[in-house]
Amino acid sequence: MKYSIDKQDRYAVMTLDVENLNSIIAPDLKSEFVIFRNEGIPNFVLDLSNVKYVDSSGLSAILTGNRLWKGIGTFIVTGVSHSAVKKLIEISRLDTIVQVIPTVSESIDYLYMESLEKELEEE
Repeated sequence: MKYSIDKQDRYAVMTLDVENLNSIIAPDLKSEFVIFRNEGIPNFVLDLSNVKYVDSSGLSAILTGNRLWKGIGTFIVTGVSHSAVKKLIEISRLDTIVQVIPTVSESIDYLYMESLEKELEEE
């Protein structure tokens, strides 16, 4: 599985460099999620801008990522630009479970706003 990762203090952005998020890729993606979660990355952004097709195994991997970050931070899916991927997310209603944000920069802004809100609540 090809991907790039941009690790920062408050988040990491993983950009998949594959066209198909399917049963061949999904197990490796789940393993990578576990590794990054165990490294203590507080928030995770999964960039699907290069992905043109997602199957049920891919959806399962996305849900695994969401579950791993639930309670400790935020898991965001971004870059959903190909129509087949958009349709699958809408049909599966994944967008009601996972935070889906259009771009990486908007995702990062969302994470910063979320952390500011948490800080204000704690005061």
